[in-house]
Amino acid sequence: MRSSVARTASRTLICQSCTRTLRNQRRRYATSQAADIYDVVCVGGGPAGLSLLTALRSNTSTSSLKLALIETQDLFPASTWSLPAHKYSNRCSSLTPSSKRFLESIGAWTHLSVSRVQAYEHMQVWDGVSGSRIHFDWQPDSAHPSPTIASMTENANLVRGLLERLSELGGCQMFDRTKVSHIALGPTPEPAAQSLDLSSWPHLTLSSGQTLAARLLVGADGANSPVRTFAGICSPGWDYDRHGVVATLKLAQHPGVPATAYQRFLPTGPIAMLPLPGGYATLVWSTTPAHAAHLKTLAPEDFLAMVNAAFRLMPVDIAYMHTIGQGQVDELEWRVKHTPQLEEGERIPYWADEVQEGSLASFPLRMRHAETYATHRVALVGDAAHTVHPLAGQGLNMGLGDVESLAGIIGFAVEHGMDLGDQLSLERYNSERYAENHVLLGVVDKLHKLYSWSGGPVVGLRSLGLDAVNRLGPLKELFMRRASRGV
Repeated sequence: MRSSVARTASRTLICQSCTRTLRNQRRRYATSQAADIYDVVCVGGGPAGLSLLTALRSNTSTSSLKLALIETQDLFPASTWSLPAHKYSNRCSSLTPSSKRFLESIGAWTHLSVSRVQAYEHMQVWDGVSGSRIHFDWQPDSAHPSPTIASMTENANLVRGLLERLSELGGCQMFDRTKVSHIALGPTPEPAAQSLDLSSWPHLTLSSGQTLAARLLVGADGANSPVRTFAGICSPGWDYDRHGVVATLKLAQHPGVPATAYQRFLPTGPIAMLPLPGGYATLVWSTTPAHAAHLKTLAPEDFLAMVNAAFRLMPVDIAYMHTIGQGQVDELEWRVKHTPQLEEGERIPYWADEVQEGSLASFPLRMRHAETYATHRVALVGDAAHTVHPLAGQGLNMGLGDVESLAGIIGFAVEHGMDLGDQLSLERYNSERYAENHVLLGVVDKLHKLYSWSGGPVVGLRSLGLDAVNRLGPLKELFMRRASRGV
């Protein structure tokens, strides 16, 4: 009994950083097979990984570094991706002005299909229970010469642009259609050996049998990051018991210019309609798993009726329409006649009259935040470091903010003769990004929980707060400036 208490006490008194050190000491070691040496090895060929390598290659200080990318998928289809003008992918992101400036600075923005990018200058956000509302828009000034709040684009458009720019720059070894079979620290050299000591370097064994040694290993490999697992970094968080339903919609009336984004907070979760070029829009509807499954079983016309109802009817009406297997079109037609309607285009979106075939999908929503973004010779970016609820549209922007910071810190280390993989060098990255992201993750999490209430004093208080922020111009502008930075 006494020994059990002692063990429990010892676990309680060990700090998290020491725990990470102990976990790191238990990492397995690689065999003595000769490894190809790289300065930076990035696992994951999504927007975060590709933008990091592009940033390093486009900077004169880091352009001579030996870089490698490992990606399980075939990158050729992504590099040649193309859709007709009237078709859009359902995986879209909202890029803040800060993210756009970063992409411009590394030469990637000009490689995107600009005709498939839609900037918006207004955003309407309102409470689905009380009707309280806030309207976001920029008043151009010297600090913000453009009125653009954000720009919508398909993730595939961004990935193709980054691949084109990286190909243009050259100098990066691409290992696509390749899995990482094993990650371990390098073997301890023989005492008499004259070779470089790589015993503290991560060694990656690829599915091809090749071994890479990384001065710095970057995990851009998603929420279930093997790199994070190797580094012994925990990623605590929770599931929301909500699914995000996405689809590409055609609007009955072209919204025109300037474009507007819309978001309504319902008790089951927010629904957002974000503009795409040519009178199209992307839908992101956070709702319960049962509702998400139900929406995917509906006929297209009934699904569209549910979407239009979610922006127009009271929550009790929407809840009832979720209980019927068909006939939502007739229900909406009858109920909308008995519900006061707001002005379309300005206050609520235009009616959606078409859903693109094959675009309706859903995914579970969760919040995760890694204990740290960097340890010795390992750094995490994007979803490998954090997973956020989509209600603020900041997931990709947070990842690009990580990349911009890490690329700058690698450049600083190279310019000052430092070891770019040493934890002392990487600590600046952790201090720059961790707190900023933690604040945003917390705000988004609290917003989700706050708007999940459908009655009582919480509704009145949150409505007063929303109305007050809408009337207080300086406070609203402060929120917008924070959001435009992606943090």
